[in-house]
Amino acid sequence: MLLAILLAVDAALKPFLKIDAPAVVLEHARVIDGTGAPPREDQTLYIVEGKLAASAPAGAQRIDLRDHTVFPGLVGMHDHIFYPAGGAIFHEMARSFPRLYLAAGVTTIRTAGSIEPYTDLELKKEIDSGKQPGPRMYVTGPYIEGKGTWTPQMHQVRGPDDARRTVEFWAGQGATSFKLYSPAPRRGRPSTPRTSSGPRSPGTSAPSDSPRRRSSASTIWSTASSSTRNSSPARSPTSAPRRKRSRRCRR
Repeated sequence: MLLAILLAVDAALKPFLKIDAPAVVLEHARVIDGTGAPPREDQTLYIVEGKLAASAPAGAQRIDLRDHTVFPGLVGMHDHIFYPAGGAIFHEMARSFPRLYLAAGVTTIRTAGSIEPYTDLELKKEIDSGKQPGPRMYVTGPYIEGKGTWTPQMHQVRGPDDARRTVEFWAGQGATSFKLYSPAPRRGRPSTPRTSSGPRSPGTSAPSDSPRRRSSASTIWSTASSSTRNSSPARSPTSAPRRKRSRRCRR
């Protein structure tokens, strides 16, 4: 159930909304506040003009949420917009997947690797402008793949300079992170690329809105500037401990 209480809703979104009111009272709800505190039973929440409030005006729409739970939107750190179609080919699901993420309570996603980066970036624009429903998106650029890719939808970089050019171009288009995929060798990975907007760091220490995520098969690099990074020092990709490589990750 989507509540049209966050902002003025574009007409394109209205078919997806069940509640459309400037003020809403959620009554008798179980509340999980996301802090780790125990759930609170039989709570009342007031929402006015899209924000939690101490009270609601007379005439506010009241919703009985007995046997229901209210919690903050989930943040997905590895949420693709594509799906396997067979034969090592993936299809973009730019209409259905954003709606399904919302239906599952996921209100923010990082795409963690893109098959159609232009589609993902334009999809983000549509969602941000209210033209279609979907979660807040942080778009990861196209996979940075080494020699011997298992799908023709991934670009095989020819070396550090090619990888650097790829990162700089897609960072300029709006990508905020990059996934270095499994066949790319650790030795010879690109150093911190620089763009006209300043330094962009593909280190494994990511900013607070893109927590570091690593596996034996791939690394996600953030392109946030150093001013937005965590206080802990970034680790060089080449200094990361080696791990025994298991079967190649397929996503």
